Amino acid sequence: MPYTIVDGVLGGCEQIASPNRSSRGGIEVELLVIHNISLPAGEFGTGFVAQLFTNRLPPDGHPSFAEIARLRVSSHLFIDREGGVMQFVPFHMQAWHAGRSSFRGRERCNGFSIGIEVEGTDFTPFTDAQYDALSGITEALFRAYPGLNVDRIAGHSDIAPGRKTDPGPYFDWQRYRSALGAVTGKDQT
Repeated sequence: MPYTIVDGVLGGCEQIASPNRSSRGGIEVELLVIHNISLPAGEFGTGFVAQLFTNRLPPDGHPSFAEIARLRVSSHLFIDREGGVMQFVPFHMQAWHAGRSSFRGRERCNGFSIGIEVEGTDFTPFTDAQYDALSGITEALFRAYPGLNVDRIAGHSDIAPGRKTDPGPYFDWQRYRSALGAVTGKDQT
């Protein structure tokens, strides 16, 4: 499916507004950060990720939620196991996904990055549908944001080493980069 972006909105996906966002203050997008998430950990398709990103996660919904329900976090996009996509924050705004972070010596990555959460764990292979969606979305992002390219894609673990581990060892970077080579016409392996 070819994706399009108009005014910071990804066409053809569900839009759910997160309050956990802020202005970029005119800063250009120059980084794409790949994450993984599942709530509760290791469970898929629960709907709890959307509740977390919209400050509606019930603290008593699971024992692990008591600590995280108070967090104010979001991402621009969430890709579920079937390749379905939800957008929580328009791309021209900051989503609160990176936390304390640095990319090539530049701090506070939220200000200049787009965050994509892929439903999964550090210990679960991702699905074909997720890779297909992520590759197609990345192609659309490259078209919409000239500051993005394959050298400006990082995992959360790359920008917050020692603090974060996602997208984890089961995320197939070679597969993803090869798919991007197909869409950009350049070999990315």
